[in-house]
Amino acid sequence: MNNFIVPIDFSDASKNAARYAAHIANGLPDANLILYNVFDVLEYGSDSSPLDTEGGEDAARKTIVELGLESVRTEISNLTNAGISIVAEENNHFLDALEAYVLNNDVQFIVMGTTGSTRLGEMLMGGNTLNIVRRRIVPVIIVPPNAISTSAKNVMLLTDFKDLDFTVPIHTVKSVLGLFKPRLHIVNVDHEHYVQVTEEYETQRRKLEASLKDYNPEFYFIRLFDFMDAINQFVLDNQIDLILTFPRRHTFLSNVFKTTSTIKLAYHSHVPLVAITG
Repeated sequence: MNNFIVPIDFSDASKNAARYAAHIANGLPDANLILYNVFDVLEYGSDSSPLDTEGGEDAARKTIVELGLESVRTEISNLTNAGISIVAEENNHFLDALEAYVLNNDVQFIVMGTTGSTRLGEMLMGGNTLNIVRRRIVPVIIVPPNAISTSAKNVMLLTDFKDLDFTVPIHTVKSVLGLFKPRLHIVNVDHEHYVQVTEEYETQRRKLEASLKDYNPEFYFIRLFDFMDAINQFVLDNQIDLILTFPRRHTFLSNVFKTTSTIKLAYHSHVPLVAITG
């Protein structure tokens, strides 16, 4: 099974992520979408009613959540031929619950929405999506609020061509590319405006080309000072549907991923990012 889990909190952002997941799963072999919600455990004091202590209220809350998830399933069911299941779990620790479910149920991707181009939205992303990325569970697809791509025909892989054996987890990259079989664009953006293409760069380039030869990669070395301008222009010029990044392993991309610029990329781009950390 190709399992995509979409955490749903019933916000517009999470529903948008579910719609995006439905589109990209459409046509994939044995694809299954899991709409997932974690709701808090109630704490009962000495004045709890018999209904509370017997778990009646907890059961009622779970039923309400499941009805909400069922509504989302109905909304996206006409977008995909993939299977769609719903899961509601009671737990006060969302990240722990999500990680346990992913690891115990053979999930390949977590698909997360972002909350919009506001300061509050950026803070919420930092507290949820980025923390999930840092846990290095599975690749996380970060879906901007204005994401419009419904396929992954053109994929951009960002790298600085340094220490590729460590910085680019080839096995995981191949598992992502193997699902979509896209046209692959491998891009380096020189964030210091100008660096000569060195022999070391060429050596690393040849290594990456050999590792990903099944996808006939095309290579680009972009000398622009502004990271955001470079990425956005490349996305437009090459009709990019998905961007692969490696925030934990990559010194350059790790720094960029944590900055306001990359958070803005996630919020203001129409193109989802895949954060691969292992």
